[in-house]
Formats: sequence, C-alpha cells, structure tokens
Amino acid sequence: MSMREIVRELPTDRDGANSRRSWSLAIICIAQLMIVLDASVVIVALPSAQHALHISVANRQWVVSAYTLVFGSLLLLGGRVADYVGRRRMFVIGLIGFGLASALGGLAQNQAMLFSSRALQGGFAAIMAPAALSILTVTFTEPHERARAFGVYGAIAGSGAAIGLILGGVLTQFASWRWTLLINTPIAIVTAVMARRVISESRAEKRHSYDLPGAVTSTVGFFLLVFGFTEVTSHGWGSPLTASLLAGAAVMLVSFVVIELRAKHPLLPLRVVLDRNRGGAYLASLLVGCALLGTFLFLTYFLQATLHYSALRTGFAFLPFSAGIITGATVSSRLLPRTGPRTLMVSGLTLATLGLIWFTRLGVDSTYVAHVLGAEILTSIGMGLAFVPMSSTALIGVHEEHAGVASALVNATQQIGGALGTAFLNTVAASAAAAFIATRINSTSVVRAAAVHGYTTAFEISALLLASAAVVSGLMIGSKRSHAHLNLQAKLPGLNPALAIE
Repeated sequence: MSMREIVRELPTDRDGANSRRSWSLAIICIAQLMIVLDASVVIVALPSAQHALHISVANRQWVVSAYTLVFGSLLLLGGRVADYVGRRRMFVIGLIGFGLASALGGLAQNQAMLFSSRALQGGFAAIMAPAALSILTVTFTEPHERARAFGVYGAIAGSGAAIGLILGGVLTQFASWRWTLLINTPIAIVTAVMARRVISESRAEKRHSYDLPGAVTSTVGFFLLVFGFTEVTSHGWGSPLTASLLAGAAVMLVSFVVIELRAKHPLLPLRVVLDRNRGGAYLASLLVGCALLGTFLFLTYFLQATLHYSALRTGFAFLPFSAGIITGATVSSRLLPRTGPRTLMVSGLTLATLGLIWFTRLGVDSTYVAHVLGAEILTSIGMGLAFVPMSSTALIGVHEEHAGVASALVNATQQIGGALGTAFLNTVAASAAAAFIATRINSTSVVRAAAVHGYTTAFEISALLLASAAVVSGLMIGSKRSHAHLNLQAKLPGLNPALAIE
C-alpha cells in the first residue's frame, strides 16, 4: 500500500477536524510500529550482536526475552496509569523513555548493558502502547470512521513484526546491528514533539486508587509465567526451576483474580473481560500471539540455516508477508461495517491456518518461490483480515474510564502469547529434531533434515493454535447486529447505562 492509499484511508470529517485526527492516527501508528517491530528487529541482527558483545549461547535469548518479559508484565498497570494521569501525557513519556532506552542499547558495551536497555524499552513500551490504543479508541467513535482508523492501525500493527525482520536485515547488512536500536531514538523524540502539538489530552473522569495489590500480583504473575516458559528451553518442563516459576505464576494470577473480584476499584474490572464479544477477541488474540511470533522465528531459521540466505535476503523474503497483511487489513476495514467482526475473523484465521499447514510441507529441498511464497501470502492476508475486527471488538463498548486497561489487554495478550508460544514452540521443535536424529544414523544430511522436521512440527502446533482461534471467534464473537449495537453504545455511552461498563 502506498502512502497516498494510506492517507485515503484516514477518516474524514466535514467540520474541519480531519487534519488533526489524521495526524493523531499517523502519530499513533508510528508509535505502534516501533513497539511491534522492536520485538523482531533484533532477531536478524542477533548473531552480529552476540559476536560483538561476546554473549553466550545460553544468554542470547535475553536480548529478546528481556523486552518481552517487562513489556507483558507491566501492560495492565500502564493502561490504568494512562487512564488516570492522562493518556497523551503517558504516551509522550513512553515515547521519550523508549527513545532514550533504545540509545542506551545501541551504545551497549557489554551484555548486561544491552539486556538492561532492552528491559527499559519494554517498560516504556508498556506505558506507551495502552495509551496509544486508548487515544485511538476515544478519538474515533463513529462506526465507519472507527473501522477505517482500525484498518490503518491493524495494517501497521499486524505487519510490524515482518517489517522488523526486513529492517533488521537491511541495517545489519549495510550499517551495524547497533542501528536496529539507535534508529528508534530520533523517531521517538520527533513523534513525542508532534504528539504534544496534535493529540488532545484525555483521562478518566473519576480517579480512584491504583489497586496496588492487583498491580503487584498481576505484574509478578505475568512475569513468572513468561519467565517460566522462557526457561523451559534451557531447563526443561520437569526442572525444579521451571516448576517453581509456573507454580508461582499460578498462585499470583489466581490471587489477582480474587483481588479484582473484591476490590472496590479494581485494576482490571472483570466485566471488561467477561463480556462475550470482548472475551472472545482477547482469547483469539492470545492464541494468535502464541502462533505468529513462532512462525517468524522458525521461518527465519529455515531461510538462513536451510536455504542459506543472508540477513538482508532473509529480511526481504518477509516483504510479501507485510504486503499481505496490509492488503488484508485494508479489505477488512472496508467490509467490517457491513459484515460485522465474526465473519472476517473466522475467514481470516481459517486462511491463515491453511497457510501454516502449507508451511508444514517444507523440506530440505524446498525452494522459496515454490514452497514459501504462497504460504506467506495466504497466511498474511488471512491475518490482515482478522487483525482489524479483533482489535475493534476487544475495545468496542468499553466505558471511556476503562479504555486504557482494555487497550492494555489487547497488547498484553499478544505479547504474553508471543513469549509463551515462542518458548513452547522452541521446546517442541528441539524435541522433534532430537527424536528425528535418535532414530537415524547421524550425518550432516540427517542433522539438516532433523532441523527442518523440528520447524514443521512447530508449524503444525501453530496451525492448531490458529484453528482454535477461528473456533473461538465463531463461537464467542457476536453477529453483525450485535456489533452494530455495540458501535452505537460506544458512540452514545449514555444511551443505555445498564449496558455500559461503569
């Protein structure tokens, strides 16, 4: 999609507010792009960073995990702070902090400095992401303009991981791995200045306590959960460390639910999640997050280790994926007001599932054009169709007071799902490869075939996860009529107070 086509998708008004809203949407999309691609931009650059800073094989995962852990753990609290303190204010603070943390990472002289900077990036991203999405939610309320806004947002957010792989390859090949982080700094600072000038401040009308017990239990619970699944790769499912981390996560998250049920002003009003439409969207988002990042990871391994692609060529091999998501999101934003979310989500997730099934046919003799390209296009178009109604449904009908928390949940499900899915799929792939070698005489060709067998086994699990998301969408997401009613409620929240989330 060209920049001219993106601009045409921006919502229009007759009252002269078009320019301000268009710029607001552009600023939000730039911020979201930085957040999403930052989880993947270092994947292609990781071998160079590992060599430059003498990072061990056991520790290299923390370049990615430090970011994901902190991001996923702090999102709920970040959303509530944005609601109370001011969404624009926290958005700007998040942008500036993210830019400075990126500079720290780009200038890292050892692994501790790099890991710390990645954790800081995750923390500021947890402030910025829910503030950005809640600004979008309270700015665009009319059904058709909201669909178009989420179409642009969905295209950017959905293709961000693939764009990150492309950008990582280009910067690593022609500059340095450090620029995969340094490039964020000027973009974040300029975007923060623009946000101060263009975006209007908004916050919850009533400010309550921050529910610190809920904040602590949810943050620690998510941290232990993601950390536990991350450690499975190196320690195994049955190790005391893994068991302790996952048991601790279960205790903390159950405690969080109990606290939220009893709290007068909970961090996460459970009515936000227990609504059937929103609950279905959040669950589908979690399953998609589990499947999608693992797809990028193992496809990257296949391209570099099996097809012997360079970092640059690997990055550009993902270009059709970005184009497919943008195309699917554009079509979805136009169809959403007419079809409702369920049809688009089920259709899109089904197409993406078929694409992942296609990936399971990869072998050591496969080629990019014959065996990868078609599956990329099918998967990406399907995900583009699903992302727009998924994000819109997760936020529609939420009272403005809780827009930040609802927005945080959209990002939290994707980030935590991505972290859990990557750790789980990596374990599955390694186990499948080891089992493949154990039944054959060890040789170079057997090792290559075993690696590909591990990738395809991971793709099978990813396809099952996306198929489950399609089933969840079909069973839980409401009809077009139900969606239209929620649109009207979001536009006129005082129309039926009994239905609003107070």
